Amino acid sequence: MTICSIDEIIDEFESLTRDAGRVQQDTLRKILELNADAEYLNHFNLDRRTDSKSFKSCIPLCVHSDIESYIQRIADGDNSLVLTGKPIASLSVSSGTTQGKPKFLPFNDELLESTVQIFRTSYAFRNREYPMGNGKTLQFVYGSKQVYTQGGILATTATTNLYRSWRFKEAMNDIMSQCCSPDEVIFGPDFHQSLYCHLLCGLIYSDEVQLVFSPFAHSLVHAFHTLEEVWEDLCADIRDGVLSKRVTTPSIRQAVSKILRPNPDLASSIYNKCQNLSSWYGVIPALWPNAKYIYGIMTGSMEPYLKKLRHYAGHLPLMSADYGASEGWVGSNVNPTLPPEEATYAVLPNIAYFEFIPLEKPKGEEMENSSTIHYIESEPVGLTEVEVGKIYEVVITNFAGLYRYRLGDIVKIAGFHNLTPELQFICRRSLVLSINIDKNTEKDLQLAVEEAEKLLAAEKLEVVDFTSLVDKSSDPGHYVIFWELNSDNASDDVLSSCANSMDLAFVDAGYVGSRKIKTIGALELRVLRKGTFGQVMDHYLSLGGAVSQFKTPRFVSQSNSKVLQILSRNVTRSYFSTAYGL
Repeated sequence: MTICSIDEIIDEFESLTRDAGRVQQDTLRKILELNADAEYLNHFNLDRRTDSKSFKSCIPLCVHSDIESYIQRIADGDNSLVLTGKPIASLSVSSGTTQGKPKFLPFNDELLESTVQIFRTSYAFRNREYPMGNGKTLQFVYGSKQVYTQGGILATTATTNLYRSWRFKEAMNDIMSQCCSPDEVIFGPDFHQSLYCHLLCGLIYSDEVQLVFSPFAHSLVHAFHTLEEVWEDLCADIRDGVLSKRVTTPSIRQAVSKILRPNPDLASSIYNKCQNLSSWYGVIPALWPNAKYIYGIMTGSMEPYLKKLRHYAGHLPLMSADYGASEGWVGSNVNPTLPPEEATYAVLPNIAYFEFIPLEKPKGEEMENSSTIHYIESEPVGLTEVEVGKIYEVVITNFAGLYRYRLGDIVKIAGFHNLTPELQFICRRSLVLSINIDKNTEKDLQLAVEEAEKLLAAEKLEVVDFTSLVDKSSDPGHYVIFWELNSDNASDDVLSSCANSMDLAFVDAGYVGSRKIKTIGALELRVLRKGTFGQVMDHYLSLGGAVSQFKTPRFVSQSNSKVLQILSRNVTRSYFSTAYGL
C-alpha cells in the first residue's frame, strides 16, 4: 500500500467520523432498504420504513436465542428471504467453547467488505507509527473444516470464510505483507503440522519478517511455546533441506518443500540464538530481527496471556487488533501506541448501525470492585449520544440479518475521535459463576486468578491456563477453579494458599455473604496435568473449529460433558479453601 493510499484511508476515516451521526442514519437506511423484503422485519410490521424512530419502535432488542429458529431454517435449506433481502449462502460458526455447542451466524459479502475496511483503517494508523517495507508477515492463521449444513449451506469459522476469499486475500496482501506460509499450510487438515510449518517458513524468511500476527494472543503464546519444544527439529530441517517426517499431509509437504533448501549457515545461526536465550526471553526479536511489532486481539479473555507473550516479545511492542465478534465488526484501533490493557477502538459509523444500552450501578454499589453488578438499564442511545466515562452494552444492526442484536459486551467510552466514540472493552456481560445470589463474571474470575498468581511468582511458577465450573453435586454448591501450571513442583502449602487467595478475591457481595453463612461451600482448586488444555483445544478442533479462533472456555457448563471428562481425568491434586473457616 502506498503512502498516498494510506493518507487517503485516514482522510476517509476522518471524513466519516466528523459526520458520524448522519453516516449512521444513512447506514441504517441502506441496511433496511437492502433487506426490506426480509421476513423477520415484516413480522414486526416495519412496512419498508427506514428511519431510526420507526425501526426502534417496531423491532425489539434481541439475543441469539430469539433468532436461532430463523437461522436454523436457513441452515436447513430455506431459500426464502428469512433475514435478508438476498438468500444467505454461507454461515459463520462461533467458537462455542463455553457451552460446547457452536452457534450459527449469517455471513455475506457485506460483512467481508466491512472486515476489509476495519483492517485497512487500523493498518493505515499503524503504518503511520511503524512504517512497513516490502517484507513478509509471520502469520499463525489456521483454516477450519468447511462443512455443509443439511440444507447445503456452507458453514465454517469467520476466519476461514475470510481467508478463503480472493477479495480478502487481495486486501491482506495490500496491507499486511505476504504471509511466509503457503495456503496449503493455512488450510492444512492437521493443526499441529500447520503450526510446525508456520514456524519453519517463518524461520526460512526470518530476515524478511516485519510483523508477527495471529487473530488471538492465545495462539501466539501457543506457537512460541511449541517453538521451545521443536526448535532443534526445525534447525535440522533447515540445515539438511528436508522436511521433518512429522509432516505427513502430502499437500503441505509438497508446498513447503518448494521453499525449503539446505541452509547450514541459517540453521547454525538459529541454533546458536536459541541456545543463548535465557528462558526464551525475547525469542521473537532474536529470531526475527526486523519484526516491528506483534499484533492480535489481546483484550478481554486474551489478557491472561499477555505476561507470557511479553516474555517472548522482549522489547517489541504488543498491539491489540480491532474490536469485533463473529456477529460483526465494531471498531478499529487507531491509537496503536497504547498498550493492550489501555487499547481503545474507534467505531466505524458506516459498517453497521450501533446502539448503546446505558448501564448504571445501583445506589450503594457505585464503588463495588466487581464487574458483576445487576446493572440498571436505560433506553438505548445512538452512537453520537454516548457520554465519556460511562459504560454501555453494545447493540448492533448489520448488513447480514442481525437487527438490534445485543452483543453482550460491556464497554466504557474512553473518548471521541471527532464525533465517533472510542470504546474500551471491559468484559463480557454474561455470568460465569453463580450458585444463588452470587454473580461473578469472566473478569472477576481473571482477577481472582491474578491475585493468587502473586503467590506463585516467588516459586517461579505460573498458571499456563485456567477454567472454572459450578459444582452442585453436593450441598451447598461451590466454585471449582482448574489450573494447569508450568511445573509440577508447587508445594501443597503454596497451592492451599492460592485456593484461599482466590476465595477471598471474589468480592461480589452476594458471594461474600453466602460464604460467611455457608450457603456456598469452600472454593476448590484442582490442579491439572501439563498438556490438559491442549487436549481441550484438540477436542474443539475435532468439532471443526479453527485454532486461530479458539478461546479457552473460562467456564464449563454441566452440558459440556466431553470437556468435563477431559478436565476430570487430568486432575492430579485438589485443595479446598479455608479462608472462611472449615
